[in-house]
Amino acid sequence: MKIIDLFSKRQKRLRGELPDVYTYGDIPQTLRTQIVYILRDAIGTELRHAAVQDVYQAIHDILCREYGVFSLGEGDAHASRDVALFNYFLTCDELEKALDVIELSFRIIDRIIRDEAWFLRHASLSPDNAIDQLNSRFREHGVGYQFESGQIIRVDSQVMHSEIVKPTLQLLADRTYEGANGEFLQAHQHYRKGRYQECLNDCLKAFESTMKVICAERGWNYNQDDTASKLIDICFANRLVPDFLQSEFAGLRAILESGVPTARNRLSGHGRGTQQRKVPDFFASYILHMTAANILFLIQAERNLP
Repeated sequence: MKIIDLFSKRQKRLRGELPDVYTYGDIPQTLRTQIVYILRDAIGTELRHAAVQDVYQAIHDILCREYGVFSLGEGDAHASRDVALFNYFLTCDELEKALDVIELSFRIIDRIIRDEAWFLRHASLSPDNAIDQLNSRFREHGVGYQFESGQIIRVDSQVMHSEIVKPTLQLLADRTYEGANGEFLQAHQHYRKGRYQECLNDCLKAFESTMKVICAERGWNYNQDDTASKLIDICFANRLVPDFLQSEFAGLRAILESGVPTARNRLSGHGRGTQQRKVPDFFASYILHMTAANILFLIQAERNLP
């Protein structure tokens, strides 16, 4: 079932009552209930069918195992797996654990149910539509998260996300960039959980891994231990940026060289000695999006080489 633009929603928009900035500290009860509807539609409403209960059982058991518990809540032992899971999700007051339920459930929808013919015949919502609806509900409620590439990632700007981060994730989904993709997603994971120093570390790894893949694909000589600065030199020496664009991108080398690598080295890398360096969240956000923009540019530039 598609999302309906009800009269009340249109009136709220006209009155300016819908959120125009993102929040990150809570998932409203209304949104949680809407997510339960999406899960039921995507997994199937034939709750007595073994295949449906097996999916809920898998989600439930994975969460229990990872949390080191035998059940997700009181009365769990006597409830069906879907009821136990939904009750836990609807009442959980820990944001990250609520996001765990969403991420794991939609990862299973995306990677397992997508390939199961029975679910595709009986579920009323396809995996793609389920993910689209989830992300639409996040935006509708002004909750700053999206499900992309199998993970819940934090979104600071919808324009930035749709124009830079999402295209970057789509390009990195190519198996050639598997290492860089994992590192970039890990950077998002650190960012979402407030581990900003670790976020910068993985930004640099993803940036360097992308250039190493390009060098390998093009047969350009490089060493596995080359730093970002050396890899940038190799990319520019091999005309990754076409000659006729060199004047237009006169400052690009400085941006690439002094952006992600230097920020990481100054704020996160090397020994910290006796002085603790605190990375501000806004700076981590800036570097995360700069990394995405640089990776997007490099991959697209490589694909346009003769």
